[in-house]
Amino acid sequence: MTKKARALAIIEKLKEAYPETDCTLEYDQAWKLLVSVRLAAQCTDARVNVVVEKLYEKYPDVDALAEAPVEEIEKIVHPCGLGNSKARDISACMKALRDQYGGRVPDDFDALLALPGVGRKSANLIMGDVFHKPAIVTDTHCIRLVNRMGLVDGVKEPAKVERELWKLIPPQEGNDFCHRLVDHGRAVCTARTKPLCGECCLEGLCKKAGVSS
Repeated sequence: MTKKARALAIIEKLKEAYPETDCTLEYDQAWKLLVSVRLAAQCTDARVNVVVEKLYEKYPDVDALAEAPVEEIEKIVHPCGLGNSKARDISACMKALRDQYGGRVPDDFDALLALPGVGRKSANLIMGDVFHKPAIVTDTHCIRLVNRMGLVDGVKEPAKVERELWKLIPPQEGNDFCHRLVDHGRAVCTARTKPLCGECCLEGLCKKAGVSS
């Protein structure tokens, strides 16, 4: 079986197992997803969802957050870890949205990448979830699982994994495929314990690279 054929078969199996999938960061406006994805670095989505409620109570829009002192932002986002750098990036990003885009989040990938604190993972998430454009989000679940499944071979660098997956995954499937990898990585193909291969919908498709018998 070629990698592309394996990828297409895996996509269909994951669709059956996780028919409803979505980003686990809660947001109702695009700029809020930008904030949340920055806070999610080395932090759980569940914690981010709690912390941002307090942030938005005090700073309810782009202008308010752009004007907020970095120290005040840091006090609120501190539970997410790396509070100082995250607060600086959020402040600078909101200023850029206010000054360059009239408070709106751009729907151009390169423009997103130019925003402070926004990397390829964040830009892809915005492109896929907000603007419904082709996107592949190479977070830790994605990188771990596609290596284990044999879709990539020992590739750990997010940008390289992304490039390899673009060769295999149909553009319209990329965003939901990555969300389903998160679902599957949490439920079955776990990182901190032995994966539940006996319960896996991908039995016979997954190469189980690095999984001890």
